[in-house]
Amino acid sequence: MPNVLNAAQSAEFEEKGFTYARGLFSPDEVKLLTRAMEEDPAVRDSILDRRDGEGRSTRIALWNRAGDSVYGLAARVRRMVDTSAALLGGPVYHYQSKLTAKEPEVGGAWEWHQDYGYWYYNGCLRPDMLSIMIGLDRTTRENGCLQIATGSHKLGRIDHTPLSPTQNEVDPSRMAHILEKCPVEYCELEAGDALIFHCNAIHRSDANRSPNRRWTLLICYNRVDNDTFTKVDDRYYVPLEPVDDDAIRRAGLRFARGDGQEHFTRKPYVPDLRKAS
Repeated sequence: MPNVLNAAQSAEFEEKGFTYARGLFSPDEVKLLTRAMEEDPAVRDSILDRRDGEGRSTRIALWNRAGDSVYGLAARVRRMVDTSAALLGGPVYHYQSKLTAKEPEVGGAWEWHQDYGYWYYNGCLRPDMLSIMIGLDRTTRENGCLQIATGSHKLGRIDHTPLSPTQNEVDPSRMAHILEKCPVEYCELEAGDALIFHCNAIHRSDANRSPNRRWTLLICYNRVDNDTFTKVDDRYYVPLEPVDDDAIRRAGLRFARGDGQEHFTRKPYVPDLRKAS
């Protein structure tokens, strides 16, 4: 399948910094991905707690390679790869995948930040990068859906400041002025919907104080010619082998092989901005 977005959706991405691909994954694919996130020992053993300013926790798992597991295949299907390449203007590779699990009533918040505010320090010279957030559950205002400051990707990389040992945030003194220019959109998703957003789009999410969990799978891509100039953070270019769009169904509930193919990480990457400055 080629780029799944039509001209209006591509224009929306350019103008707003994000767009939606509703129903990008079918219910049976979502079921397989959800079961893998819940049951795969490799995911379960890699879960980290990322706490917000109130001490609430979002449970995350991070991996840097797209292997042959069902979630590795989700990053390799052509509908994902070709759409990302079309939006970024060139061939892409898998940069990172992440499960974000906000449990009912206790899931934590994320403050305003840009992904490139982190990834810049991995050695990516240009912001030719994006993320695709796939709803595994229904994602609403009540359970902490993503919020994006519309058009904020056009502002370039904004200085971030330390918030906690596990989060940096956009400079709060600048953020108030940004919100005067960039209205906030609450990006609600049904299970199987995808939100595609630019790495400089400023975004956040509220804590989940609802009785409904909010699990999402984020798959991130970098343009091949924007490969990191450092090789220490495990996110440098590795050739991505696309697969046909029926690969997830054909694979079924396939877990990680146990040989480290996915390169799960043991701690979140949070640049030490005081050291970096």
